[in-house]
Amino acid sequence: MPLTIVVGLGRSGLGAARLLHHQGETVVVLESGTGPDQISCAATLQAEGIQVELGIPLEINSFEPWRSDLTAVVVGPGIPWDHPTLDSLRHEGVQIRGEIELAWEALDDIPWVGITGTNGKTTVTHLLSHVLGHAGILAPMGGNMGVSAADIALKIKTGEMPKPDWLVMELSSYQIESAPALAPSIGIWTTLTPDHLERHGTLEAYRAIKRGLMQRSSLAIFNGDDSDLKAHRPSLKEGLWVKAAAPCADEEPADFWIDAAGTVQSKESGGMFPAEVLAMPGAHNRQNLLLVTAAATEIGLNAQQIVQGLRQFPGVPHRLERLGSMAFAEVFNDSKATNYDAAAVGLQAMAGSVVVLAGGQPKRGDATVWLSELKTKACAVVLFGTGAEELDALIRQSNYQGQVHRCTDLASAVPIAVRATSELMASSLLLSPACASFDQYQNFEVRGDHFRELIQAHIRMG
Repeated sequence: MPLTIVVGLGRSGLGAARLLHHQGETVVVLESGTGPDQISCAATLQAEGIQVELGIPLEINSFEPWRSDLTAVVVGPGIPWDHPTLDSLRHEGVQIRGEIELAWEALDDIPWVGITGTNGKTTVTHLLSHVLGHAGILAPMGGNMGVSAADIALKIKTGEMPKPDWLVMELSSYQIESAPALAPSIGIWTTLTPDHLERHGTLEAYRAIKRGLMQRSSLAIFNGDDSDLKAHRPSLKEGLWVKAAAPCADEEPADFWIDAAGTVQSKESGGMFPAEVLAMPGAHNRQNLLLVTAAATEIGLNAQQIVQGLRQFPGVPHRLERLGSMAFAEVFNDSKATNYDAAAVGLQAMAGSVVVLAGGQPKRGDATVWLSELKTKACAVVLFGTGAEELDALIRQSNYQGQVHRCTDLASAVPIAVRATSELMASSLLLSPACASFDQYQNFEVRGDHFRELIQAHIRMG
């Protein structure tokens, strides 16, 4: 009997295994871990009739007991698409699939908005799903954040969730790479800066993955303020372009922009509404506003419907999330800033002097803009995690003149940051790590939640 093996008990693996099982497939889940979380997940799946084997590494010999029936292996985004074991299986004729591709095949009768980009995609995903929902269009979000796409597919197929009008999916480069058939009705590309190079090797390879998604999208929407997208515009698919400022005479035209008076303008319909209806700090959020406006307009919303949704948007957890105030300083959780460029954007959104908490698992990338923003905005930097020493060296080499503190973890860093905020009379205390979270946390959400707990005793809400 044909057999599919799902690798890993993460969010994507759980969703994939359950979806395949519901579709009548014979499924086995292999998981390398043997900790309490894995044991608990395994017990849950086994109670549902899905076989799980723990303590099984991703090695070619691990598949031997099932080799005669094995036809496909499904992996989540955490496993490199070119992993040597996967390449060996491909050579043997085994189909290698991504979890997102399973969901696409199960839900291709529903129009998708696929949102990708180095930074900004989470905010755009949340904001678009919210605006559509506020207008009465059922458009749940998932994919790279929140609920896995496979889990959404299962809930729709079982009737646990009503069939949506649209699906709003955040798509990472890892997910796009593993789903070459994925072709959204609308594709949105927010930004492109060096990231995940330890996985993809070069910026060109990383860019090509995202470009592929846009090529397959029926309509492509691009952020014309992004320097990389702007430079490559002649070679990109035709689509809609947005710019947070009115295009100059010698620039390529935009389809949506914000004029000097702060009004959102559309090439098709003229003035739409004031950009200030979205109460989120930072110039980058004006770009996000325009991307959402372009997509919502294409889906059929009018300006009044878009405005009503924008006004009611509560913000995105872990992305410049205001947690409260501490004396005269605002406290922000920007744990989603997992690279230098995202952390630089967070700093640019701050008014006045800032005490910055940064650190975690360092990524390859260009720190130039981040270091420049630190020198301009930060009166103190408190570093934590495995990347603290590397970041410390970078900061000191940049001739940064503020305070620099180094700690082992976030719990020891927060009191130092609180004290520095008070002593230096900073306007803001900002967790914006510029690093991945995987040195000490399961993901950036867990890191942000821990920061919220640690800072709670020092702030007042509101």
